[in-house]
Amino acid sequence: MNLDVSPDGKTVIFDLLGDIYSMPIAGGKAKLLRGGHPYEVQPRFNADGTKICFTSDAGGADNIWMMKPDGTAATQITKERFRLLNNAVWTPDGNYLVARKHFTSTRSLGAGEIWMYHISGGSGIQLTQKKNKQQDVNEPSISPDGRYIYYSEDMYPGGYFQYNKDPNSQIYVIKRYDRETSEIETIIGGPGGACRPQVSPDGKSIAYVRRVREKSVLYTHNLTTGEERPVFDG
Repeated sequence: MNLDVSPDGKTVIFDLLGDIYSMPIAGGKAKLLRGGHPYEVQPRFNADGTKICFTSDAGGADNIWMMKPDGTAATQITKERFRLLNNAVWTPDGNYLVARKHFTSTRSLGAGEIWMYHISGGSGIQLTQKKNKQQDVNEPSISPDGRYIYYSEDMYPGGYFQYNKDPNSQIYVIKRYDRETSEIETIIGGPGGACRPQVSPDGKSIAYVRRVREKSVLYTHNLTTGEERPVFDG
C-alpha cells in the first residue's frame, strides 16, 4: 500500500491491490476512486489538493496519470511503452511531475533514472543518468521551493546488483539534485544506509528510513545542522 494526505489534512488516499481509495483521516468508510482491470497505485495530491497523480497500466504499460480528487477526469500524462514509469511526485507549482523511469536489464531488476514531465504531456526531461544497468534509483521527493529533488540510489560496492548484501552496511543513500545547477550530492548515507526520503513542509528536514541492526528505523534529518533523530523502530 501507498498513501498520501491531502494538503488540508482531512483526507487520506491510498492504493490496495491495484485500486485507489480515499477516506477521512479521522476514520470512516473508504470510497473507491479507481477500480477495475487496470493496476493503479502510488496516488499523490498536488500542492492545492485539486489533482491526484498515480501510476496506471491502463494504457498497456506503467505510466503516470492524473485525476480529480473524486476520481473523475483521469488523464494519461506519459506514454511510454517500454521504459516503465512510477513514483511520481508534483512540483510545488503543479505544472510538472517528477518520476522514476525504470530500465529493464538482462540480469536482476534493472536500473532507473529521474525524469520530469509537464502535465500537458510530452517526452519529458531527463534529470539523472543511470550509472549502470543494475543499480537503481527511486523515491523522488521535492523541496517546497521546487529547487531540490531528493531520491535514493543503490551505492553498494561492485557496480552491479547483488542479492546477498549486508543490510547494516551502506546500501542505499539519499542524494539531492539541484534544478538550478544540475549538481548532485549525497545528503544522507553511512552504516545502515538511507532510503524513502520525504521532505518536510517547511523544507528544513527529511524523514527517511535507516537499517539499525535487525530493525528498520524511521529517522529525521535536519538539513541545516545535520542532526539526526530516530522516531520509530517498531
